Amino acid sequence: MTTQTVTISALLGGSFNAYLATPNTQPRAGIVLIQEIVGVNQNMRQIADDFAKIGYQVLVPDLYWRLEPNVQLDFDDEKQRAKGFELLGAFDIDSGIEDLKTALSFLRQYPSSTSKVGSVGFCLGGKLAYLMATRSDADANVSYYGVEIDKNLAEATKIQKPLILHIAGNDEYVSPDAQATIQQELKDNPLVTIYRYAGVSHGFSRINSSAYRKEAAELASDRTLAFLKQHLG
Repeated sequence: MTTQTVTISALLGGSFNAYLATPNTQPRAGIVLIQEIVGVNQNMRQIADDFAKIGYQVLVPDLYWRLEPNVQLDFDDEKQRAKGFELLGAFDIDSGIEDLKTALSFLRQYPSSTSKVGSVGFCLGGKLAYLMATRSDADANVSYYGVEIDKNLAEATKIQKPLILHIAGNDEYVSPDAQATIQQELKDNPLVTIYRYAGVSHGFSRINSSAYRKEAAELASDRTLAFLKQHLG
């Protein structure tokens, strides 16, 4: 596996950096990995490396580049988490989706690409992975504890490719009512699979954090890998 930072031209002008992890073998497919509110930090790079070690080419774009490039924060640190929420408040979702679609195209056109590319996102990235399912032609999408999906369910009719939603049962940022709404509105969509993990909080898959819960994280990971293998190869 090799890693590097690449620079990608944005659709509406400017450019942004992205962390690229490439397997030593011919890639199985590509994954656009979508950051939490705390930026492209060590945790996101570790997830990218882990996917690359099993054969995926993984790109982690810096979505905050218009606000502050190269943000790397720790969710468990109160001040750094507060800064993450400040950045989230200023973040333009529509521009972020355009950047992710540009990242998708970058991976599809990259040398050695199989042309199949999906997305996997966490927290803010979980919301964006849902929106990649509604607004892009990504081949498969995985959302971990995505926020505000309940406010974007009108777009669900546009889903064309398979989507997994991993929902934390005790998510402090997604109320029980919001979770119920998501499940009710999407339960009849054959492209959407919803897994709910009882008793765990937001961030349950975030390794080396206070929210991490090994059993739920490993179950979600196994489900994600089987899903990606089925739909990306």
